[in-house]
Amino acid sequence: MGTWNTSIKGNDASSDIYLDFFDSYNDGKSPEEISKKLFADYQEVLDNPQDCNNFWFALALAQWETKSLDEKVYKKVKEIIESGKDLKVWEELGADKKDIKKRKDVLDKFLVTIQTEKEKARLPKKIKAKDPIFKTGDCLTFKLKNGNFGGALVIGSDFESKYGYNLVASTRINQKEKPNLNDFEKADVLIVNYAKWDNYERVSWYLPKYFKKEYIDLFEIVGNIKVDKAYKVNEMYDFKVMYSGDWINIIEDIDRQFEHELTNKKPDKKLLIKEITKDKKWWKII
Repeated sequence: MGTWNTSIKGNDASSDIYLDFFDSYNDGKSPEEISKKLFADYQEVLDNPQDCNNFWFALALAQWETKSLDEKVYKKVKEIIESGKDLKVWEELGADKKDIKKRKDVLDKFLVTIQTEKEKARLPKKIKAKDPIFKTGDCLTFKLKNGNFGGALVIGSDFESKYGYNLVASTRINQKEKPNLNDFEKADVLIVNYAKWDNYERVSWYLPKYFKKEYIDLFEIVGNIKVDKAYKVNEMYDFKVMYSGDWINIIEDIDRQFEHELTNKKPDKKLLIKEITKDKKWWKII
């Protein structure tokens, strides 16, 4: 469970589910149709004891906002909150007492909120088409918590939908000098196993919203490398792809993973940047 704060949408799973719901809702799909698809698309999350509660919370919130809260979803959320199951997960993941208390307050207030039907349903938004922030192949660097430079590579740019996503692969670049294009070409994709993550590739679609206002000063483009593969939103690939609305996750995931590795085993998996950017025949020959 990638957690940023104690709010209902303050983690990777619930944020992804909530965004997916309203992406489809704004495209004209019904809440019932969307909910059915989310159950199918997020089965892996539902099967994960650390993340399954976040699925139910995010779905309940989205359904409540659209005046479509399903009775079974409500009862499931009520059972999770009143039993303290979610707080137990937070304890197992090492959260301190202060955060657990905040989380309890959030959940109690959330349950009270969804017990009363919303006065007016949230209407679908007419989304103005947006362009991606970065070009495919852009090599991004930033400062890590340890003072070194980290790196992430933009491997996809979404011009087909109106949302303007960028697909970004975080890397294991961690060096005193600012990375060059050769460093990116030879880099490993970041695989995370901190906080119960089970060897997840950190490759995510990021929305352009808020980037220029909140995050632009954190990232620097050091150049551009060729990406042969073409990636599209909502398609499946050989590696896991997630969705996020918060660009700071790129840096924080790297920081947390490297801190984790100071006292724990590194991930068993390995994925090279060239494996997700170059034609397979090309990189296997060299």
